[in-house]
This record gives sequence, C-alpha cells and structure tokens, in this order.
Amino acid sequence: MKIVWTEPAVADLDAIQTYIARDSETYASAMVLEIFEATDRLERFPQSGRVVPELDDSTTREIIVGSYRVIYDISGEVVRILTVLHGARQFPITE
Repeated sequence: MKIVWTEPAVADLDAIQTYIARDSETYASAMVLEIFEATDRLERFPQSGRVVPELDDSTTREIIVGSYRVIYDISGEVVRILTVLHGARQFPITE
C-alpha cells in the first residue's frame, strides 16, 4: 500500500504542530512524529483502523493517536490520509 497525504490533512497536521508548539516545541515534534509513525503502519495493515462511526463506510477508517483522529480511506493500493483532528472536534467538520 502507498500512503498519500491530502493537502487538507497536511494543513491539519501543521495546525496541530503550531498549536502544541505554543507550549512545547519538543512535545509538538513528538506528536507529529507519533502520527507519522502510526500512519506508516497502514502500509502493511490498512484495515487496522476502525470504521469511522459517523460514516459507517468500510473504506473510510480512522486510527487514534493520542487525542487525535487520523481519518483515511482505502482505494485499491492507496491509503489517503483525509484529515487529522482532535477527538473533541465534531466530524464531519461543519463550518
């Protein structure tokens, strides 16, 4: 499987790092690394995440990393990281 980060997911990760870094650069870097390591495991185990309860679609799944939900979909041989959001935030995101 190939991991592909969408632009919104990259922006989410940047925002998370910036927010955490206000208190601790070290913790911010550690959290981003932990998220990358967790998503890297999806190369071998793409079905390891649970189905996103709000969607009930077997191709859209999530893994929990700390307080964050990493939501992704599976299409053929590609895992697309769709968004990374704090577990307290509502999903799907409504603006």
